Amino acid sequence: MNVGHWMTKDPKTVGVDVTVPEAQAIMRREKIHRLPVLDKAGRLVGIVTASDLRHASAPPATTLDIYELHYLISKLKVETVMTRKLVTVTEDMPVEEAARIMDDNRIAGLPVLRDGALVGIITESDLFRLFIELFGTRHAGVRLTLLLPEKAGELAAVAGAIAAIGGNIISLATFEGEDQTNHFCALKVEGVPKDKLVAAVSPFAVRVESALES
Repeated sequence: MNVGHWMTKDPKTVGVDVTVPEAQAIMRREKIHRLPVLDKAGRLVGIVTASDLRHASAPPATTLDIYELHYLISKLKVETVMTRKLVTVTEDMPVEEAARIMDDNRIAGLPVLRDGALVGIITESDLFRLFIELFGTRHAGVRLTLLLPEKAGELAAVAGAIAAIGGNIISLATFEGEDQTNHFCALKVEGVPKDKLVAAVSPFAVRVESALES
């Protein structure tokens, strides 16, 4: 799956001359935590986060009185507090690569560009939605975690055993195991009782790590 499938299209943006209080009001109204910043030609020039705006609204100790301080903050533009050094992705990038980039850079959102123009944004919230769908969380069934031998055909054998007893695999994901000889496999299966499912797959597993109805 690519970034384009999971991103928020046509995200809310602000211009460089929008004030900090105005940007904060937009974030509260739209229930978002970051805003791409566009110049007057519509080009992406920065991104401002709720954290940036909070810091701008709470400057260090100053000799100004409270009224002068509030006045200065009311005139402060997002251009002065935004992040200019952007990390961006494209629509056709695999979504897991976008997640890696977020993790490596310790950021929670990435503007998505097409031929240099902003077309979307992908955030940690979008990745949470992907995670929920990947594991079939909203579907009833049995959540099964197996430790399987690392050998060719093992997944096919498990899938065949489940199909043979009338089970339907809603989701399937694999993860690194305890060492190079095995791997973990997490499945969500519907249409078959838990005990029957465990009995069917046990011959293929090093062990059944867990089996939970949900």
